[in-house]
Amino acid sequence: MRIGHTSVLAITALLLVLPCEGAGPGDGNDGVLNGPLKTGGHRAEHEGDKASLELAIRDLIEVHGDSYPQGPAFLARLETIENRKAKGFEQLKREALMANPLLTFDKVLLVRSRAGERFARNWESRVSLPPEFSRSQEGVAQPNYHDELVILSLRDGSVTPLYQPTGTFIGDVDLHCDGNRLLFTSHRDMKTLANAPGHGKGFAVFELRFDPVTGGLQGDPRIVSPDMGRDVDCFDACYLPDGRIIFASTASYQGVPCVGGGSYVANLYRMNSDGTGIQRLTFDQESDWHPAVMQNGRVMFTRWEYADLPHYFSRILMTMNPDGTNQKAFYGSNSYWPNSIFGARQVPGHPSMFIATVTGHHDVSKHGPLVLFDAARGRHEADGAVQVLTARGKPVAPIVEDGLSRHYRPHFTQPYPLSETQFLAIRDGALYLVDTFDNMLCLKPRDGGARYYEPIPLRASERPYVLPDRINPESKEATVLINDVHVGPGLRGVPRGTVKRLRIYRYEFAPRHAGGHYALGMEACWDARQVLGTAPVESDGSAFFTVPANTPFGIQPLDAQGRALQLMRSWTVAMPGERLSCIGCHESQNMTPMLKRCQAALRPPSKLEPFHGPARGFGFKREVQPVLDRYCVGCHDGSKQRNIPDLTAARAYAALHPYVRRNGPEGDAHLLTPLEFHAGTSELFQMLEKGHHNVQLDQEAWDRLTTWADLNAPLHATWSEARARPALLERRLELRARYANVDFNPETILTNQTMDTTFVMPRPLTNVVVAPEPPVVESVTGATNTLALGRDVAMTLVTIPAGSFSMGSNSETPVEQPVTRVTIDTPFQMGVTEVTLRQYRQFDPDHLNGVYDMHYKDQVHRGYYMNDMDFPVIRVSWHQAQAFCQWLSRKTGKTVALPSEAEWEWACRAGTTTPLSFGTLDSNFSVHANLADATIKQMAVRGVNPQPIQNPPASWDYELRDPRSNDGVLHLAEVGRYTPNAWGLCDMHGNAAEWTQSDYRPYPYVPTDGRNNGSLSKKTVRGGSWHDRPFRATSSYRLGFPPWQQVYHTGFRVVVR
Repeated sequence: MRIGHTSVLAITALLLVLPCEGAGPGDGNDGVLNGPLKTGGHRAEHEGDKASLELAIRDLIEVHGDSYPQGPAFLARLETIENRKAKGFEQLKREALMANPLLTFDKVLLVRSRAGERFARNWESRVSLPPEFSRSQEGVAQPNYHDELVILSLRDGSVTPLYQPTGTFIGDVDLHCDGNRLLFTSHRDMKTLANAPGHGKGFAVFELRFDPVTGGLQGDPRIVSPDMGRDVDCFDACYLPDGRIIFASTASYQGVPCVGGGSYVANLYRMNSDGTGIQRLTFDQESDWHPAVMQNGRVMFTRWEYADLPHYFSRILMTMNPDGTNQKAFYGSNSYWPNSIFGARQVPGHPSMFIATVTGHHDVSKHGPLVLFDAARGRHEADGAVQVLTARGKPVAPIVEDGLSRHYRPHFTQPYPLSETQFLAIRDGALYLVDTFDNMLCLKPRDGGARYYEPIPLRASERPYVLPDRINPESKEATVLINDVHVGPGLRGVPRGTVKRLRIYRYEFAPRHAGGHYALGMEACWDARQVLGTAPVESDGSAFFTVPANTPFGIQPLDAQGRALQLMRSWTVAMPGERLSCIGCHESQNMTPMLKRCQAALRPPSKLEPFHGPARGFGFKREVQPVLDRYCVGCHDGSKQRNIPDLTAARAYAALHPYVRRNGPEGDAHLLTPLEFHAGTSELFQMLEKGHHNVQLDQEAWDRLTTWADLNAPLHATWSEARARPALLERRLELRARYANVDFNPETILTNQTMDTTFVMPRPLTNVVVAPEPPVVESVTGATNTLALGRDVAMTLVTIPAGSFSMGSNSETPVEQPVTRVTIDTPFQMGVTEVTLRQYRQFDPDHLNGVYDMHYKDQVHRGYYMNDMDFPVIRVSWHQAQAFCQWLSRKTGKTVALPSEAEWEWACRAGTTTPLSFGTLDSNFSVHANLADATIKQMAVRGVNPQPIQNPPASWDYELRDPRSNDGVLHLAEVGRYTPNAWGLCDMHGNAAEWTQSDYRPYPYVPTDGRNNGSLSKKTVRGGSWHDRPFRATSSYRLGFPPWQQVYHTGFRVVVR
């Protein structure tokens, strides 16, 4: 397709920049969805029918046998009833379901609420609810709540008040296993709390004792949560098997960064039953919700995290020991579905099964469909989703949607499992018995203006297993043992021995009333980060090292150059004295533990090797600017006549960060391809490695630049520099020292930097200039040939003539020099286009191109989708490209291979001597190539479901490009879209970069020196991509990558010799 008008190109570019909204797979796209899944929800049409009831009765007969004696009679009665609308159906349904032997308890504990908000928005904790009282215009205090604890009799439906306070909130009810006391959240008198610099809402944890038989109170409720200050709230508590209590508290003194810190974050703490012995357990960026004890004694809770993840989709289910040790993701890590898991409770007798409400982000608060999960089936997206309740037999679809709950009806909240098939739950303020057969039975409807919440059977229950403490409260350190970093998908395809060290860095999350996606830098991170040091990795991939306790930290596996091979984009924490262990990199908890004894475990733990000085906040001013002062500003001094980036202190950050590819504050929630944002994919590092004006960095300079890139290129190192309020920062440190025994101050600014900043003028570069000679081209036939790949998929090749030419360039970098005369002895055939995704999937049907990262926050898609079958295949390694060639050779009987560098450049030039086959670097490439052009402006986006800004500020519109051309496409384009070169080849410049057969060796190019023999050294990539400006996509420009790396923009084309 050809488009000749700029206005049409602009419209086309705008359409192509937007993610595909719910596009179906389509026959033309190989059955692959090139966009987010938007279908597959469920809306119940009724509360159960005849088939549903029959299934439930038969299940009760099978499971309970003689304990369900009326089962056969119920079935006989059901046979006489035509359908759910017939007379007698509802009565039979109630009798049959209420005869369930699991309903041996007669009483259900409930909260009855007549007034007040119960559910904060899905990004808020309890403390974001209104205060206990509001003032009228006359100054009179008016209660915002009217709640009470009541007991429902299932036998006769009567409701008996248990505790009736006056005008206050009651919630977060947890019944002790003895069945005679409970915890709940309510308000306490703010005047009794210690003074503090901030303000809270006065939420506290209370305990109420009562006689479960008579319902009589045994004394007044007592406050069990401690006085942590007037600015700290405590709520959402649960009993631990040993008698202690876990509760949520805003003593973390953090704010939700996506709303500027205005909503307060609650983490989990543990205390004795009298409120003493407080220990902070979680050190999370965002709130932790709904702690509940599992039968094995571990604690299940929901954690919201978005350290470089899309914050609409990242509330995951966690488990930990009651002392805070062994904190692990239980369900939903690296997933888009479900956005949120709330109110999760383990199904009795099933260690991996749980019931929960799932919902979206900007969505109904804590309400949504009830979903039954089994983590033994899988832990990613819908892999472990057994069923949406009321959707029997319907597969659970992993819908990607901010407002997820709109795809489902009915909505429930606060489920309580009785078995793997029977559940209590709240629907629209009424109590229901719900089962997996689609039956819904209302046990207690709303009473006028009163609604019911938080159902718990009023009975004694089996005490969960008591797990002994594994911590040493006096210690300030912990150890981490990793059995093998290569186990798991995180480093899939990375050869053993590549990981040399681990970088350990600390997170300092946003304080109250601070934060934002660009608060710490442009497309940087939500959180300040401090490099703690590095730890060695043994030859078997194991590592054993110490870390500071009670400290959220991330891990990055580093190669020999100190560059991150994968990004963790999360954190873990170790309790004092804990020996934290994991199998590998992003391994599943369903993976069988390794039995071998790793090398690192045979020695004492390594102390972290400091990063050029003490642990400190990492930012541009003190870590990167010294490198620029020493090696760059002598030339990049801001002089207008130079017309090069200004790297002096005032402008350096804005000038340099566009040269670094990075994940940004929000990236694809799915596990990244290894090396997706490796420093070697950034123009800054490629330029320096290719000999940029012969600048020679020392090792410390490389370390600083690399670490800056790997940490998302932050500007600020501390929250103080990001204008957080000093009093709030001091208060946070005070509470952290008191309840976590941590005295590290991340706000400390160290000025005793050791790096010498005296400018070092690079030595003049001696270029070996070889005058190019005109090409000699034998007859050009333009003959084509077609290879059949199967399933009606074919590949067209064109004949490339023999001849000779001058390979390389005198005007690019030292890597393209010296120019060498090369002869192509015989004609060969080359693919007219790059290998497409459709063609490649004939060989590897599971391969997908994936997505490219989107800027900004508020993302409701994975990024820019690239799974169009007519796009060139990308993210294939050289090894994979070779395997495709071997497969195609066997299939066709031809000798199919990757082109050598010489063959590629000869074919690209097509008899020309200009940098580009269609002209000079100043030529308009709009109809010739898909390169970094005017459409790149559309990467400057904002808003929910970010859209291009019409006139973006320069600070947001920073992506490098040549704005003089408009090729009509933001990212990848379908192959063959642009004008071919003189020999009939399309996309030799841009679209996808291309692997060649050749090693990435210095010139002169000698075809017989072994560089084309398939060694395991770096391989040469040619042609540039949609991400590159013309000078990086010339006929001669070279880059090199390891043969196992799946580079974000690199594919290949084939030759037949």
